[in-house]
Amino acid sequence: MDIADWIILVVTLAAVVTYGIYKGRASKNLDGYFLSNRSMPWWLILLSIMGTQASAVTFLALPGQAYTDGMRFIQYYFGLPLAAIVICITFVPVFSRMKIYTAYEFLETRFDVRTRAFTAFLFLLQRGLSTGISIFAPSIILSTLLGWNIYLTNLIMGGILIIYTVTGGARAVAYTQKIQLIVIFAGMFLAGFYVVHNLPAEMGLAEALEVGGKMGKMNVITSGVIDGSFDWSDRYNLISGIIGGFFLALSYFGTDQSQVGRYLTAKSVKESRLGLLMNGLVKVPVQFFILLLGVLVFTFYQFNQAPVFFNQKEITRLEAAGHTDDLLRFRQQSQELQLAREKVLSAYSSSRDESVLEQLRPIQASTDRIRDEVKKMIRANGGDDNDTNYIFLRFVMDYLPVGLVGLLIAVIFLASWSSVAAALNSLASSTVVDFHKRFINKDCTHDDDYRISRRYTLAWGVFCVIVAMFAYNIGNSLIEAVNILGSLFYGTILGIFLVAFYLKKVGAKAVFIAAVIAEILVIVMFRMSEKGLIGLGFLWLNAIGSLAVILLSLLIQQFTGEKAKAELPMAE
Repeated sequence: MDIADWIILVVTLAAVVTYGIYKGRASKNLDGYFLSNRSMPWWLILLSIMGTQASAVTFLALPGQAYTDGMRFIQYYFGLPLAAIVICITFVPVFSRMKIYTAYEFLETRFDVRTRAFTAFLFLLQRGLSTGISIFAPSIILSTLLGWNIYLTNLIMGGILIIYTVTGGARAVAYTQKIQLIVIFAGMFLAGFYVVHNLPAEMGLAEALEVGGKMGKMNVITSGVIDGSFDWSDRYNLISGIIGGFFLALSYFGTDQSQVGRYLTAKSVKESRLGLLMNGLVKVPVQFFILLLGVLVFTFYQFNQAPVFFNQKEITRLEAAGHTDDLLRFRQQSQELQLAREKVLSAYSSSRDESVLEQLRPIQASTDRIRDEVKKMIRANGGDDNDTNYIFLRFVMDYLPVGLVGLLIAVIFLASWSSVAAALNSLASSTVVDFHKRFINKDCTHDDDYRISRRYTLAWGVFCVIVAMFAYNIGNSLIEAVNILGSLFYGTILGIFLVAFYLKKVGAKAVFIAAVIAEILVIVMFRMSEKGLIGLGFLWLNAIGSLAVILLSLLIQQFTGEKAKAELPMAE
């Protein structure tokens, strides 16, 4: 990077950390540290919810996802608005009336301490691991592209944010997320502008999208039906997005403490609901824009020579392993295809005849075959053959002007901090409230609460950095890896809460046994899917886990005969 990029990067990050420490002057008790004294307005709730969900993985992997697979990933979010409505009607009033710190306190009131502890444990397990991936994701990409040491990058990525998260708690998280999102969206908008700006003069945004559409990248809606039957292994389609996405969003926003903790900071039920509903409305357009950026990058590389593989580190390893001649042959073939591609695009620019673009499809198919051959070589050499996460940042490093590169690198840091800081705050709050104050020391003073809260925040920060140190060879697109990990646990957690809210006659013993069985079932089905024994997209695991808990708890209740608690804190 140029010196100007370094200055912009360092100044931006230093300003955010300083602002977070300044705004994080909260009351030294649990209300102040974890819930910002329940004083946040709806718009700050909205920004905090968005900042928590939109990690660096989102901004790194989504454009690459669209580049390789088109826009169909957007269907993953179609269930979110429906989930937001259900949460506002059922979850928010109950949580608010009980004045709880974590969602899992409600489960002890409804069932027993065993169910509360089991659910909180599942949350801590999946959130701790996924937060480690959220730290690792930008670190591995930045270290690869910029030549930084991966371990040092992990320490910087995770270590700096720990400073203001430990110091200021939920208030620091919320206020820094506001600034972070402003910088993030400004940076991504400028990146999109420069993609179009760097296209030939006769090509505008509409023409760029037309080219991307003709190449199959504007596949916003897909049915999942292949040869007359529904493909259950298809990860992203309209049905799985609405049903599987609904269950996933319902669990994430309704039962995951990293999100519940955001709207518990609201000063009223109305403010919580407004923040959640607005997130449900704006989330899909925001994700659409980020995916669209990937389509624009794809179109850009129709006019410019694309690398045969976007992770240069793996190419260098192949060259060192004696594959220079093979790579040279593939590059020559790729250049010949690029010349053919430019002739087609030139004809399109002159005639504006859309049918001309159909000639790009066989050229792109040949390009994809070359990429597949390179990937085979990388696999055989023991490398990572997935370069989806490197596509967008490779474009940034190669084509954006000095200064903007530093801003986009800062965006990656800030997006990581935004989600990880909220996760650390939620991990600490659940550990303190659901375990420490419940099992270790029930009589903590306000000073004790504040002190141990900061210690647990620090401890989880260290844990997540350690996870990041060992998070190599994930294999999937990083955004898929995070979502798959969540889907292994979210269904079971959601099922417990749905039973708690809607099946008032089911007791603690039945739901606990059902939850354990359901979690084992989800893990077994996932492993079978990974081995190709069954065809099942990971989004369906959320629905399967939830429904398994519900059905099994109803069945087991018939044998236990246990009576549920008579008085429950249900919504009005």
